[in-house]
Amino acid sequence: MNAFSNIDMGEVTRLTRAGQLTEAMALLQGRSAAAKPQASTPEAAPGKGGSTARPWSTIDMVAPRTAGGAWTAPGFGKATESEAPAEGTGASERQGLAETLRSLRERFPKMGSISGLGDGLGSPQRSPVPVPDGARYEERAFSNAAGSRAYKVYVPSGYTGQALPLVVMLHGCTQSPDDFASGTRMNELAEEQTFLVAYPGQPQSANMQKCWNWFNASDQQRGAGEPSLIAGIAQDVIREFSADPRRVYVAGLSAGGAAAAIMAATYPDLFAAIGVHSGLPYGAAKDMPSAFAAMNGGGTAQPLGTRASVPTIVFHGDADRTVNASNGDRIIAQAKPEGVLGTAVTRGESPGGMAYTRSVQSDPSGRDVLEQWVLHGAGHAWSGGSLNGSYTDPRGPDASREMVRFFMAQTGGTETTQH
Repeated sequence: MNAFSNIDMGEVTRLTRAGQLTEAMALLQGRSAAAKPQASTPEAAPGKGGSTARPWSTIDMVAPRTAGGAWTAPGFGKATESEAPAEGTGASERQGLAETLRSLRERFPKMGSISGLGDGLGSPQRSPVPVPDGARYEERAFSNAAGSRAYKVYVPSGYTGQALPLVVMLHGCTQSPDDFASGTRMNELAEEQTFLVAYPGQPQSANMQKCWNWFNASDQQRGAGEPSLIAGIAQDVIREFSADPRRVYVAGLSAGGAAAAIMAATYPDLFAAIGVHSGLPYGAAKDMPSAFAAMNGGGTAQPLGTRASVPTIVFHGDADRTVNASNGDRIIAQAKPEGVLGTAVTRGESPGGMAYTRSVQSDPSGRDVLEQWVLHGAGHAWSGGSLNGSYTDPRGPDASREMVRFFMAQTGGTETTQH
């Protein structure tokens, strides 16, 4: 930790948690906390010709300090954790430092150029994604006029050329396809129920924190920007593996969840259903200021107009301090088709002890077309996920299994569930 030998990191942490980020950054740069750093000019987004400001900060969370604990939004830890004095160089101190550095990196785009700043803190090494005998987990790439994206595809061992369903998984900020596959355990479900999974990857060249750019107007259109890349990846997998074009679905977490909502609005003919975990509705923002407002619960969902509605399942924690839970309600309202729907509400508790309220709306034929899970006391993390991935809360209902069950029910697939 030579980079911090002459820096009072305790004071940096205190200032960050107090919201005094300019002062904290000044200390890290070896200046007085009272000094004001020169304003940094927003970096142009790569590939945008300098016309778009640097994408806003990550909307993910801080790792749990104990096994099985929930992920929390930066700066919103329990008082007993955030106010406890650091002693020595234990895990608690390192986690607090990692949180501080992450918060500052998010808000000061040029901070990443400081050599060694926080390298290796709060980022545990993860095991390779396991691949059963006979299965495949391979990397591909797709390119079009909007650019190119690498992606991973999981092919279950039961694949023999038949027309399988396809689930496209969009990771959250700072995540990768492998991380998301591990955390959601979607490959395990694909092996169990025999379907394909594609994991598009967002590179840092497109967004500094690897977020999908859901808040850019240019990335909310059919045939352009990131929607065209995600749709192109899905179509590539359909062609390569002869997947069933009637059973193609997309799901995502956080920024990936917001991107999934965009895919439903821009490609309703491609996706038979979507899953949004801790995300935002289509059109919730057009720039960085409106993105922060939407995340905090402000704004409204943009009406779909003449666009076809797509069956939608939503998971959101009511204690989410990163993306306000009201966004889950807005996603459901936006996806609601015309006509009277029947509604059934059930309440329960997961095996891990998390209470939830599940609301299901069905069309006149009795088909469930909207499903919303409100996770009581949950933060900004994938419910029922594995600790092998980031931003997961193992205590909650199995969001992956429930999404797959909802997806397959839309087009006559096998329905399985574990409430």
